[in-house]
Amino acid sequence: MTVWDDVVGQPHVVAELSAAATDADAVVTSGGAGSRMTHAWLFTGPPGSGCSTAARAFAAALQCVSPDRALGADPGCGFCDGCHTTLVGTHADVEFVRTDLLSIGVKDTRDLVRRASLSPAGGRWQVIVLEDVDRLTEGAANVLLKAVEEPAPRTVWLLCAPSVEDALPTIRSRCRLLSLRTPSAGAVADVLTRRDGVDPRLAAEVARATQGHIGRARRLATDESARERRAAVLRLPLRVADIGGCLRAAQELVDAAAEDAKAVADDVDAKETEELRAALGASAGAGSRMPRGTAGVMKDLADRQKRRSTRTQRDTLDLALTDLASFYRDVLTVQFGTGERIANTEVGDGIRQIAATSRPEHSLRRIEAVLACREALDRNVAPLLAVEAMTLALRTG
Repeated sequence: MTVWDDVVGQPHVVAELSAAATDADAVVTSGGAGSRMTHAWLFTGPPGSGCSTAARAFAAALQCVSPDRALGADPGCGFCDGCHTTLVGTHADVEFVRTDLLSIGVKDTRDLVRRASLSPAGGRWQVIVLEDVDRLTEGAANVLLKAVEEPAPRTVWLLCAPSVEDALPTIRSRCRLLSLRTPSAGAVADVLTRRDGVDPRLAAEVARATQGHIGRARRLATDESARERRAAVLRLPLRVADIGGCLRAAQELVDAAAEDAKAVADDVDAKETEELRAALGASAGAGSRMPRGTAGVMKDLADRQKRRSTRTQRDTLDLALTDLASFYRDVLTVQFGTGERIANTEVGDGIRQIAATSRPEHSLRRIEAVLACREALDRNVAPLLAVEAMTLALRTG
């Protein structure tokens, strides 16, 4: 198994990255003579296309130290120490950055730039994988620009964003662009069956339902509670027949997202708080007194945990809205009689019911209402207000 096996449905990406990793050896072995190695890459693609997976595989290939390389083997064996430690996230010269907050600020970016200026401990490459370039604040993006523009000799920046427009023009102009596409449902189902041991029938169902989104398909295939939450969302269009139903459905959707955020917080926040208290010298136990001068540090942690909870809630709502949009896309498919198989087969009766009692223009307006709700959440509109406005719009069509 090579490092490229997880890059699903992207043969052009694998070919380009494998060639670049091979070419990068000229820098390591001969000081750069004849190498066309690029020190900054921008991976773009729709959510679920595998941008971060491709970046991780490339980072592993750059650190590959397989003895077979001397015999002409391609980099990225997947078994050597360099590949293995990179893939599991423990390589000393590879830094993976993915924020669980709403944005990445200047302070965190400066710390990252300082890390990137160090020489690699292993003698090959210092690799920085920044998965959320679109979440950089304007100030943080300007801090990053200088490092990307003039990288250290053995530093490689691997930046990931949903689209080219999500990165500053000055940053993307200094990067080698690599565009990924959404993999086919068949390719996703195959990898779920082959790598995760998922039943082929379930793998095909979740791959079709998520329209090729690898991460969501894997979660649905392996988490029954996630499938139950999705089923509840797909029943929402049948519950908005009156204003009371609209408001109840909106409240339940927001409450479910809040519960997900709370579940994440319960798992992480208490452990983080106790670890910080111990590091600051507090006695064991939640009720013990903190040393003087540490209140500010504890407040910073509480603020960070609150921002993480907000992002978790918004991400959960966004997933629900994506599922809702797919429902009405299936309604349109039935209304136009395209003959295409619907994605959400588990609610096929409801899809056909709504298709028979409405017109295509109603379905289009409902999809627009869902997209408008997503945009409102991005603009920090109160979640309940945004979702209530959407459910009322779904009722009227």
